[in-house]
Amino acid sequence: MKRIFDFTFAFFGLILASPILIPVIFLVWIQDWHSPFYIAPRVGKNEMIFKMLKLRSMIINADKTGVDSTSSSDKRITKIGAFIRRYKLDELTQLWNVLLGDMSLVGPRPNVKRETDLYTQEEKKLLKVQPGITDFASIVFSDEGDILKDQIDPDIAYNQLIRPGKSLLGIFYIEKQSFFLDFKLILLTIISLVSKKRALTLICSILKKLNASPLLIEIASRNVDLVPMPPPGAKNIVYNREGKIE
Repeated sequence: MKRIFDFTFAFFGLILASPILIPVIFLVWIQDWHSPFYIAPRVGKNEMIFKMLKLRSMIINADKTGVDSTSSSDKRITKIGAFIRRYKLDELTQLWNVLLGDMSLVGPRPNVKRETDLYTQEEKKLLKVQPGITDFASIVFSDEGDILKDQIDPDIAYNQLIRPGKSLLGIFYIEKQSFFLDFKLILLTIISLVSKKRALTLICSILKKLNASPLLIEIASRNVDLVPMPPPGAKNIVYNREGKIE
């Protein structure tokens, strides 16, 4: 049922989104006369690499810098790219990956291999399912760029501030996933574009009903400042990306 729903939603979603996507694709192309798309290698189910289709929001060859995490102040982001990121338009093109079966509508967000190589055994649960366009973490950390803004090392800051909560929420989703939960998360994703505060309140309500831990509910509420934490399955906070932290 999940695959049928994903395919049907993605097919009609691309058709409905085309009046928005086509003009934006054209604007990305004319800014520098290069492809408006960015093919992003990502780690999918069972650690298989797939090519995720994104609207290009950064300058050409931005990925050559070796920086994976992007802050809202990143100078690689183009003017039209800032608009694309603000309204998550780069994720609409990923409906194509849903059609192909690389991704699902709802599931843990796919990551780059440099990051998944650092996963603990607990986090590797995230690689046992189909990655998705949205999930709890996608809404809770939709302001990832602002969280990483002005950080000296965005990649380390991501691993300290975002990765722990993101992985915890992803693992919790896997444990509780159902068709109805997927449907709720799609609705909450839409609501978050209008009012993130309202979406977070509803997410916390769902987490409580699913018997989530107080820590997970606190993370999802975003009522307190994010502080460095160890990722799930580790005892230590990440201070470098040279190896796994256990």
